Amino acid sequence: MIRGLRQIDPYVAGVQPKSDKMIKLNTNENAYDPSPKVLEALAHFDGNSLRKYSSLDQAALRQALSSQLQVPADQIIVGNGSDDILSMAFLAFFNDNLSVLFPDLTYGFYKVWADLYHIPFKEIPLTETFEIDGSAYQQPNGGLVITNPNAPTGIYKPLEELEEIIAANQDVVVIVDEAYVNFGGQTALPLLDKYDNLFITRTFSKDAALAGLRVGYGIGSSKLIAIINAIKNSVNPYNVDAVAEVVATAAVEDWAYYEGNCQQIMTTRDWFTQGLLDLGFEVLPSQTNFVLAKSQTVSASYLFQKLEEKAIYVRYFPKVARLRDYLRISIGTQAEMEEVLAEMERIC
Repeated sequence: MIRGLRQIDPYVAGVQPKSDKMIKLNTNENAYDPSPKVLEALAHFDGNSLRKYSSLDQAALRQALSSQLQVPADQIIVGNGSDDILSMAFLAFFNDNLSVLFPDLTYGFYKVWADLYHIPFKEIPLTETFEIDGSAYQQPNGGLVITNPNAPTGIYKPLEELEEIIAANQDVVVIVDEAYVNFGGQTALPLLDKYDNLFITRTFSKDAALAGLRVGYGIGSSKLIAIINAIKNSVNPYNVDAVAEVVATAAVEDWAYYEGNCQQIMTTRDWFTQGLLDLGFEVLPSQTNFVLAKSQTVSASYLFQKLEEKAIYVRYFPKVARLRDYLRISIGTQAEMEEVLAEMERIC
């Protein structure tokens, strides 16, 4: 018998079917292509430069983000997707004997990282209406993680209510995961000057249509950035490749393009939501690029199966008791969602 092997239940991502003839709505990818300036930057990238290591500090990308977000560049750290940033944040900020708190229904990786890094944690149940109960986070803890808007529910917690949670926990780090904030939520960036324990994470995978690039970033006080940079330089100093930095910088510099895309996705989301409601579905109010919906006439498993037979892929959570009757449906193009709604009407 081999001793010392770690056992862990890994995060399970949505399936990645290999087909050109499908509607893929199971991983919350952006429905639209990256910016033309992104494609131009990629086409003109000097491949000969790849013989050298990538940047250690991603100065160009951090400066572009600084200009866009009006946050000092030295308060930004870039990583290989926001998963990389969040993983390092767990290592950097959660080293207490008390449990880290996060919702019982949220991004599934939080529990995995806590298990992986031997961090005690406690899952706080969402309310009956799938909302975050701020009062439940006012207990002794070793840190907090709040996804806002939350996933997979899509529900956004107003900034003033989020601030109440942060203000009540100023002796620990509060991570606010804003992967979906540009689809209708309000960012917590204005709170950075008031709370040096706040750490915000973002990704280019959703609003910037660059899920395949793997770039994310974190924003926090200089103290927090120094600590997480020490973790980065202890694990993988060259964690962002040269191509990714150039392409992500081009995306930031052409952000007006993405604002238009996000607005179109929000418009389609609201149209699709109303269509589902008209079919008798229960739909949670979403400020993301997906909806969580429950049919009143057929089971989620049956609907999931019938959609898949038509090469329409959505997300189903059969092992999660409170989500067993729901499907999470990413928002595609308007044409795609019209086809999906028509198919759901035929099934239901």
